[in-house]
Amino acid sequence: MRKEFLLLLLLVGFSIALSAQDVNKIITTSEVERIEKVLSSDAMQGRKTFSPGIAAASAFIENEFKQTGLQFLPGLNSYRQVFYMTETKNNTANVSIDGVTIADSNLAVISFAPHVSLTQNDAVEIVHIDSVAELRSKIGQIFGSAKNQLVLADNSLKRFAGRLVSMGSSSMDSTAKSIVIVFGVKEANSFAINLDNTISKKELNNVAGVLPGKTKPDEYVVFSGHYDHLGIGEPDSTGDSIYNGANDDAAGTTAVLLLAKYFKALNNNARTLIFVTFTAEEIGGFGSEYFSNQLDPSKVMAMFNIEMIGTESKWGINSAYITGYEKTDMGKILEKNLEGSKFKFYPDPYPEQQLFYRSDNATLARKGVPAHTISTSKMDSEKYYHTQKDEIGTLDLNNMAEIIKAIAASSVSIVLGKDTPARVNTSELR
Repeated sequence: MRKEFLLLLLLVGFSIALSAQDVNKIITTSEVERIEKVLSSDAMQGRKTFSPGIAAASAFIENEFKQTGLQFLPGLNSYRQVFYMTETKNNTANVSIDGVTIADSNLAVISFAPHVSLTQNDAVEIVHIDSVAELRSKIGQIFGSAKNQLVLADNSLKRFAGRLVSMGSSSMDSTAKSIVIVFGVKEANSFAINLDNTISKKELNNVAGVLPGKTKPDEYVVFSGHYDHLGIGEPDSTGDSIYNGANDDAAGTTAVLLLAKYFKALNNNARTLIFVTFTAEEIGGFGSEYFSNQLDPSKVMAMFNIEMIGTESKWGINSAYITGYEKTDMGKILEKNLEGSKFKFYPDPYPEQQLFYRSDNATLARKGVPAHTISTSKMDSEKYYHTQKDEIGTLDLNNMAEIIKAIAASSVSIVLGKDTPARVNTSELR
């Protein structure tokens, strides 16, 4: 009897070891390459929000979740979390300031009213922006305000006109406000603004799957990345017009898909795991905003948002940084779980870039959730960032696989319900 019991223990131990070995093989360089090749291919047309390319990317991610065996978010009958946005396109803009007509080339217009007629006698807020730093600090307030605004921007900022229009031309807010940005004008004592716009309602979707928790199903851990990018633009010097977005953020999406497979195979998560890829990050973070507003933030124990992990960090391989590191103790928990490994997490080395507020962790963080972004992007020197050359050939796929494994290993005590990161002190957020 004792022999049979010992034999049974050996067989069980062998089975567990074999299972662990098989799970470890899920996160591999070849799997990273397989997923990246699809998401960053020319066939995806740069995955721009509202485009056929992003629809194709969504279908691919949905199929990956299906193959993994994830469940749908409660209340949904598919992996698609559908929501709607209002999109605007300016047709004509006639603007004069102090009696001088402003050329179209010096205007950037974002308006959610079909027809607009405003003068200095109406409720219009005048905003001055004189530098890139001011633009970065004020743009969120400008887009977030419900007021009509006349923005007087330095002429050196004209190069951002197209990007600003792209960012501002979609909204989940139905307020019929107008933002008129004029470049090269310092003051406006009197003005006349007349606009004609086409307003439309469009459908878009996040892709999300769930792995229910075994013992703490009402406590959630979120793993996320965004799957949209910039689409097709003007050809570069080589004739390439597609912004493939291999690093930004097919890399994060790849991580989410592989982490889902990893944890599904382990099948021991105490807390419910939500794996989600967001749309519309590049035009304002609307996908993560919608997703976050569907959750009870008190039930979300942690969010691992993953953005641009395809290139080596400033510290080289086997390293990454955590945005907002100082705002919770989540980074210290992750480091503790990696003790003895070759991998190292660091605080965000680019605080001046305000990355904590610029990615898909921001909405949940503002609700108090310990929500952070993990990245390796050298934001002061990432030469392929937002260019047509952000392609799979520029990525370190071996290092990517190691980063994803490190995220899996570092999250283990949170996934198992043994550690709970401290909440964000929202009163300290800007």
